[in-house]
Amino acid sequence: MKKFNAILFLFFIVSVCFAQNKNPTPVTNRQQFASIGDLKLESGKVINDCRIGYRTHGHLNKDKSNAILFPTWFGGNSKDIEGTNPWPSVDTTRFFLIIVDALGDGISSSPSNSIKQNGPNFPFFTIRDMVTSQHELLTKKFGITHTYAIMGISMGGIQTFQWAVSYPGFTDKLIPIVGSPRPSSYDLMLYYTLRRAIEDAPAFAKGHYKVNPNIVAANMLWELFLTTPEDRVNTMSPGDVPKWMQNTAKPTVADWNNRYYQLIAIIGHDISKPFHGSMPQAAAHVKAKMLIINSLHDHMVNPAPAIEFSKLLPSKLVVLNSNKGHIAFDFSLPEMKDSIVEILREQL
Repeated sequence: MKKFNAILFLFFIVSVCFAQNKNPTPVTNRQQFASIGDLKLESGKVINDCRIGYRTHGHLNKDKSNAILFPTWFGGNSKDIEGTNPWPSVDTTRFFLIIVDALGDGISSSPSNSIKQNGPNFPFFTIRDMVTSQHELLTKKFGITHTYAIMGISMGGIQTFQWAVSYPGFTDKLIPIVGSPRPSSYDLMLYYTLRRAIEDAPAFAKGHYKVNPNIVAANMLWELFLTTPEDRVNTMSPGDVPKWMQNTAKPTVADWNNRYYQLIAIIGHDISKPFHGSMPQAAAHVKAKMLIINSLHDHMVNPAPAIEFSKLLPSKLVVLNSNKGHIAFDFSLPEMKDSIVEILREQL
């Protein structure tokens, strides 16, 4: 959501403005689109005339072996990913970075922008469908049949986990950041509560609204879980709470159907589904090297499933111990930056 994106952008502007950046990449209006035709979904339904948005940085080499795919987070788009300033970790003089807009983000095919399947007529999609659409983009638009790495934050990290089992031989390295191979029980409690807040809002009208509603309870719920109680206590006085409530009551979400559809996809995510719920069997299909980065005090994407999954693999695990919770990640943070640079430099 826009509020989420604004918080993240401010957080990164403050944290990186004094950082040494040896590989500055100018951010311009790089939004591009690719038509991948009708996209058949896991459900058997079809997204008609599916279009995928993306932004690129760097140059694809002659043998197309230097591509890094970076899917977007929940409610975010490719421009928001540029705002996180990944350049200290991803050298775009060496790599061709493709930041791809996930289905339902309002840039790629979504309930809000579909002409033939607008609003609640849009078919529900899954995290796996997001990954399938990205595979179509890479193979059909770029002629890329193998990437050097795939990485993502939050729902982008969730998609990265899905890539590990949907196309196990497609990439050399996987870097999920504050993502999960499936939601924990605590995550699902939050997600179902958020879903209920959206569905119960009269203005939502089961997605048949004429004007995009402002669902204040959902806004407040999401922002509440972004960080930790400790961080809130340290950065906000009791007297600031009325102002916080006033700010969260402002319209922040560009389209609630888009947000609702992505939320349903996250709720249904589980990379072990094709393996009868067995994570060890899912892990056995992973062929890429993995660097798993999680936040110890994450109240939005609990780190336990990712940590447990890391034990099933010869992967590297980095757990950020910060009271920033879900937004603890920072590409200029040494323990995160160094671990990403290291795995991207490793020879296979």
